[in-house]
Formats: sequence, C-alpha cells, structure tokens
Amino acid sequence: MKSEFDAITLNENKEEDRFEMVIDGLPSIIEYRLKGDDLYLTHTEVPASQEGKGIAAALVEKVFEEVEGRNQFIVPLCPYIQSYLKRHPEWQRIVKTQ
Repeated sequence: MKSEFDAITLNENKEEDRFEMVIDGLPSIIEYRLKGDDLYLTHTEVPASQEGKGIAAALVEKVFEEVEGRNQFIVPLCPYIQSYLKRHPEWQRIVKTQ
C-alpha cells in the first residue's frame, strides 16, 4: 500500500454493509454480506475522479487487515478483489476454503 494512505481511517458502515475510506471528501467502498462469521465481498468502488491512484488497492489491503485481525474469512465475489488476490497470493490465508 502506498504510504500516503496509511493515515486514512477505514470505517465500517454496518447499516449499509460496507467498508468506507474517505479521501478528499469522497468515499471509496467495499460492499459485503455477512454470512455467519464470513464476509462475502461483493463490490469495490472508487469515484471516477480518483481512479488510478492506488486507492482501491489500499482499501482492499485495509479491509483484509481488519478481517484478519477479527479472525474472520472472506469469500471474494468482487472481480477487483479476485484480481487483487491473484497479484497478492499471501492474502489467500484469509480466503474461506470449502
């Protein structure tokens, strides 16, 4: 993750089932569905004006760190998260296996 995102807080909006990271007043999000203790990550979105800056990758990494800290597992349904996992196989440790 780029160091410029280290100080940005990850928030969990449980009412909307999503994680949020606000940069320059604009939220980037990862939506999820909770099933048991597992998080089904369904969608990642960064505002168009902020694309290409590494925000989505930073958001995914912060969410993964949060999930791991909670001793939970993810089911990656979002195509962006699936591609992130291919580039960062070390995070397979938090992917739920059948």
